[in-house]
Parts: sequence; C-alpha cells; structure tokens
Amino acid sequence: MAISDWPEAERPRERLLAHGPLRLSDAELLAVCLRSGAAGASAVDLARDLLARFSGLRGLLSADPAALRAVRGLGAAKVAQLAAILEIARRCLAEQLSAGPALGAPAAVRDYLQLSLGARPHEVFIALFLDAQHRVLRVEELFRGTLTQTSVYPREVVKAALAANAAAVIVAHNHPSGVAQPSQADELLTRRLKDALALVDVKLLDHFVVAADRALSFAERGLI
Repeated sequence: MAISDWPEAERPRERLLAHGPLRLSDAELLAVCLRSGAAGASAVDLARDLLARFSGLRGLLSADPAALRAVRGLGAAKVAQLAAILEIARRCLAEQLSAGPALGAPAAVRDYLQLSLGARPHEVFIALFLDAQHRVLRVEELFRGTLTQTSVYPREVVKAALAANAAAVIVAHNHPSGVAQPSQADELLTRRLKDALALVDVKLLDHFVVAADRALSFAERGLI
C-alpha cells in the first residue's frame, strides 16, 4: 500500500510536521527523504530494506553509489539525495568544529570522524589542520590505501601542515575491519609524525583510530 493511502495521522511526513522528527523511526525519517518507494513497496518499506541491507544509517549514507544504484527502487535521483544528506551532515559538523577549539568539542570531532571514515571500505588517512587557538582551518584526505593498510609519509603531512599554515594537527585513519584498536605500526607512525611535525613547530594533538561504532583517541590513552 502506498503511503498516500495510509491514514493521514500515520504518514511519516505528516507525523514529522505535527510532532517533530524525534517521534519518527530511522526508517520513517529516511522515507521522508526518499519521498517514494518502489513497485509494490512503500517508501517506508524501501527505507527498512535499505537500513537492513547496509546495516543502519551510517552504512547506508557511506555506501558506494554503485551499490546503492543496484538496489531496486533507487535511481540516480534517490542516490543523489542520500549523498546530499551525508554531505550536509558532514558540513554541519565541520562548521561546528570551525566555530571553536576542536579540543573543546571532542564529541563533535568523534562524530565528524566516524561519519567521514567509519564506513569506508578501505583505509583512509586524514588530517585536521588547526590554528593557534585549535580551530579547524581545513580537513584533508592525505592518503588512501587498501582494505587492510595504507602508506603514510610524515614528510607529506609536514608539507600539508605548512601549506595550511597550521599550528597543530589532529590525524585519523580508519580500520575497515571494525576494530578500533591501534597496532604497533600505528603507534610507531604516531611517534614519527609527532617528531617530524615538531621540527617545524607544529604540534600533533591527537591520532584517532576510527571504526564503524567508535573512535579511539591516542591522547586519551596516553600514547602521544
């Protein structure tokens, strides 16, 4: 049954307008964004299928566009809508980080990193370049690797920090395996990055290891 055939009080969009978004489930919120379903399935049915198929909202919004287009009922328009939702969320968090010291908003840093890296299928290394007040100047993806590893060159991180005129840096990489546990190689890399950046008077504030459900901080573990 199409949502337009439902009683008005049960339709997701009308419920959102009447009671606010907090009253809606993930599937209902997603259905509002999708607007329509597929043949024989309402927008809510399609939303439930997508959430199950991609293991929730984060997995869905970070999914490869080709994987999304392979789903019956998802055409180019809906795939573009999902990509836009993810980018809006990223930019909102980036604005929050830029508005004040990054270290003063650790939850926002974690949320941004998990949204950006948590569901990536391959390892990615990014850096948040900060000014002297630890406000975010810019965020750059510096290296991209394979399912299990990526090569990070401290010299390139130093060059990028100087180009950004950064006074401090927070770096992060993801573990597609889903285990947010630093390896010995991660700890060695962190020491090398800290030493290399110190040579140009740039401070390494933290290194995060990101998985789908958490982001581990080296600073909180006393590893920096």
